[in-house]
Amino acid sequence: MRLGQRRRVVVTGMGAITAAGAGTGPLARALRSGAHRFSEVTLFSTEGLRVHIAGQVDEIPESSLTGSAARRRASRSDRLALFAVEHALEQSRLDLSTIDRGRVGTSIGTSTGGMLETEAYYETRLDGRPAGRRRAQLLSSAVGSPADVVAASVGALGPRLAPSTACSTSAIPIAMGLTWIRQGAADVVVVGGTDALCRMTYSGFHALQALAPEPCRPFDRRRRGLTLGEGAAALILEEETHAHERGAPVLGSVLGAGLSCDAAHPTAPHAEGRGASQALNAALEDAGVAPGRIGYVNAHGTGTPQNDACEARALHAVFGPRSSDLPVSSTKGLLGHLLGAAGAVEAVVTLLAAHAGFVPPTVGLEDPDPECDLDLVRDRPRDLAFTLAASNSYGFGGNNCSLILGRR
Repeated sequence: MRLGQRRRVVVTGMGAITAAGAGTGPLARALRSGAHRFSEVTLFSTEGLRVHIAGQVDEIPESSLTGSAARRRASRSDRLALFAVEHALEQSRLDLSTIDRGRVGTSIGTSTGGMLETEAYYETRLDGRPAGRRRAQLLSSAVGSPADVVAASVGALGPRLAPSTACSTSAIPIAMGLTWIRQGAADVVVVGGTDALCRMTYSGFHALQALAPEPCRPFDRRRRGLTLGEGAAALILEEETHAHERGAPVLGSVLGAGLSCDAAHPTAPHAEGRGASQALNAALEDAGVAPGRIGYVNAHGTGTPQNDACEARALHAVFGPRSSDLPVSSTKGLLGHLLGAAGAVEAVVTLLAAHAGFVPPTVGLEDPDPECDLDLVRDRPRDLAFTLAASNSYGFGGNNCSLILGRR
């Protein structure tokens, strides 16, 4: 089934902040470097754990969108989101004061919201210390907080959604923005995702034995798990005619999206990648694109034994024999798994790579697993001009979302 009508949706602005740095410039340079951006976690203690690294953001520059009310309550996740949104709006040259704000939607996802600040609040109370400003930050504890803060900061009065579907969280806002614009519910939608590292997430994945003690190795024979990261990304989606009439830059297009559920296990993917292949097939159908036209796949590629093998099976199911020469890579070996921000960051990565004419390598991949029999890009970037790409995001509970993105 196709999602909505055929209004064409373009990307007119992008912003990101990751362990590679603040902005899409540092991110684009990191994609060519072939070196991971992991360091020891300093936001909280990892004493007693066997893993101590993550893709942590060094510094979050203050955003001009952060008003006094937001500054009092904003969590780390909120601040990451505001930075990414500000830079996406700047690139799009979108002056919201000149358009109908009732036609501006917002969809920002996160998996934990202000959990880091919530943890800090309870720590102060357990120690008998005054809560101080941490009490106000409890307002940011809900997963809807980043979407609320962004919508209020930019004055977006249109439809709003705050998805939280684990690791597919920020791909779904892009799918929803596509749907709203196609159906005529909005002309512009600010979409993206954000997640800050926190104790709950870190210790939770550690308890599941899903964290690798060393930098992760997506699709590698010796992969032992994922490496967590944090950050945010935002994209300005716009109806094509609306963008052209105001002379906006067109950085790419969102052509299709597909959603599915494995309905198999609370944390493990379906063994044969059933839901993953269903989502990708649905995205291709929604875009009206034949599998043979896809030039690159940005894989979910977490570095866990089950996920990588299941994704490889899904790609074989969709692309058939062409899987052997269709370039595939994962950027989680570079930045870590950004959970609620992963889908949006990887959509930005895909469009940056498409415009620059290269495929980023899978950092950490040295000895490809024969079970992941794909054309895996490793070692160094591969020069390649491609027009269409797929980006996959899969979450706990079998929440899957695939996107079809165009260079123009």
